[in-house]
Amino acid sequence: MNGASLDSLTPAQYRERYDALVRDARANAPLFGGTERRTAPSIPAEAIRSRDAIPAGWYWSARVARGTTLRILNTSGTPGIAAFFWSAHDPSERYCLGDTVKIQWSVRPSAGRVLLSDMGRVLASLVADSGCTHDTLLGGTIRDPGEAESARNTRDNLLLAAGKHGLGKRDLAPFVTFFAGVDTDSSGRFLWANAACAAGDFVDLRAEMDLIVALSNTPHPLAQTRVALGPIDAILWDGPALAPDDPCRTATVEARRAFENTDALVRG
Repeated sequence: MNGASLDSLTPAQYRERYDALVRDARANAPLFGGTERRTAPSIPAEAIRSRDAIPAGWYWSARVARGTTLRILNTSGTPGIAAFFWSAHDPSERYCLGDTVKIQWSVRPSAGRVLLSDMGRVLASLVADSGCTHDTLLGGTIRDPGEAESARNTRDNLLLAAGKHGLGKRDLAPFVTFFAGVDTDSSGRFLWANAACAAGDFVDLRAEMDLIVALSNTPHPLAQTRVALGPIDAILWDGPALAPDDPCRTATVEARRAFENTDALVRG
């Protein structure tokens, strides 16, 4: 429906449209990753542009060109790697947790989903992962009162990473945490599932526009440790190009619309 027709809907018609979107989202759920465990496919050596090891407790940032794939490889099994994304050409456009969750009817990113900006465009596609759990809701660690200023935590790391690109507190918003075993109990309370992620888990993210990316190798707040277990790898490589029938583009009406917005921006 276009904007004019949406404006003319009655409350009952809005409810009918909402229920239809929910049904479609649930019907499409099997398209996204699943829970079976997968190992990281090998990357041809000639396709790798760079490979950086991020030490335990530290951060990493880089400009990632459109079409490049970022593999985050959790070599040590650290329970939670935080990530944030900005448009490289206009960093006021940035990752939007609300739209990423709302538009895709899921709080759990997985293979086949996309990460959306606050302008309704696709920043990155999650083209593959190992089937582990990722968290969009609970954020990251902060420095506890009385803790030494040198203590590593997620928020300070992401702010330091942002500062490398001339950005600051106003440019950072709620972020996504990969490899985070967050679940809920029967009362809806959040809990941590230790077995949800392990060493060797990975995420492949294809940049759908030129990006600034920040990562923090610091455990999730619910994890039983505040100390990262070891280094992780950030690998930039020339992955498969986006095809017209790519599942990330075609799985849902909402994703198709977001890609159309992105394509329009890239065309200028």
